[in-house]
Amino acid sequence: MSLVRIETLGAGVVRLVLARPDMQNALVPELLDDLLGALEDIARSPDCATVVLAADGPAFSIGGDMRRFQRERAGELLAYSSGLVGKLNETILALVDLPQPVVAAVHGVVTGGSIGLVLAADLVYLAPEAAFKAHYATAGFGPDGGWTALVGRLAGQRRAAGALLLNRTIRAEEAVAWGLANEVVAAEKLQEAAAAAAHKIAAYPAGTMRAAKSLLRGDRERLAAELEAERKYFLELIATPQAQAGVDDFLRRFQDYPDATEP
Repeated sequence: MSLVRIETLGAGVVRLVLARPDMQNALVPELLDDLLGALEDIARSPDCATVVLAADGPAFSIGGDMRRFQRERAGELLAYSSGLVGKLNETILALVDLPQPVVAAVHGVVTGGSIGLVLAADLVYLAPEAAFKAHYATAGFGPDGGWTALVGRLAGQRRAAGALLLNRTIRAEEAVAWGLANEVVAAEKLQEAAAAAAHKIAAYPAGTMRAAKSLLRGDRERLAAELEAERKYFLELIATPQAQAGVDDFLRRFQDYPDATEP
């Protein structure tokens, strides 16, 4: 079963929905593979002009699946982590490289590397309760998903440093003020607002929209290099006793963290 649902909204707009709601869309290789496959198909589609990125369940995505990190500890932790962060980086770059503009509709919490899926979008709409939090200080991992590459680029180095080093929660209104999102929209209107923006983009000349996206993208190779640097630090830290203790402590403190034996 696919962990990403594809919906056609008509008039050249497609919605991609992260569909692992019982796990609050925690990132695993299987979900990222499904998202990459959908993006590859969309990139080749002459009928798709704009993409809405959304999610089922109570949260957009809670970052890497902490229980998977705990279970992989006894075996292939480094290989699993390298593959996961590598796929996350590939997915972020696929969103950035996608010819069609992407509109993200974000609700609930976005923690850890999942922020990259949001910040790689071209427009971002947040529900009032949406929030970003790194959590690396509590887990003992290295930052991934663009916390240094994308948050610093969009919000500034000092703000990124505060979020990472002080483990600050970035609330929805603050995220807009920082340049991480475009607008806060009432939760019941979030999907409607994102779809309306996507349809408005789709009604404009496709060549103009794609050119604007490409020109706004900035230095793509620099971004790729910064994401790879994040992956290397992540791998240096993930197998340390500090990180392993951090995972255990995180799961003890967050008793409601979801559990699953399947992707």
